[in-house]
Amino acid sequence: MFSYRGDAHKVYLQLQKTVHKKESVKDMKEFAEIEEVMALYQSLDSSTLRLIYYRMVKEKNGSGFIPIFLTSVPWLLLMFSKQITDLLGSLLWVSFGFIYLFILIIGVILHFREKAWAAFHMEIIQDILKERKDDLP
Repeated sequence: MFSYRGDAHKVYLQLQKTVHKKESVKDMKEFAEIEEVMALYQSLDSSTLRLIYYRMVKEKNGSGFIPIFLTSVPWLLLMFSKQITDLLGSLLWVSFGFIYLFILIIGVILHFREKAWAAFHMEIIQDILKERKDDLP
């Protein structure tokens, strides 16, 4: 099923289809994956979970090389575009531009996808730590 609305809407559509077929929602692969992640994190002690959480915060907030690549390299190429065009020729310059844009688009997609997964894991860890804190006498 193809949609431009994102993963949340895709899950909603899959959920809607599952409910209409009168199948169990818990058997959906999207939820099974979440339960696997939760079970793993629940098996760990709270101090280890905090360390994992801190690592996820670093991952989510870290800029990584993709945003730096996105902002700095085009300016560098723009500064030397005349010299590069003279050196490489216009056909090579165009092919380099297409390759650069392709790598850039793939990198940006992967970067934001990784940030989303980090946020997903962080929410699960926070919920588990909160439950454990609430269960203490």
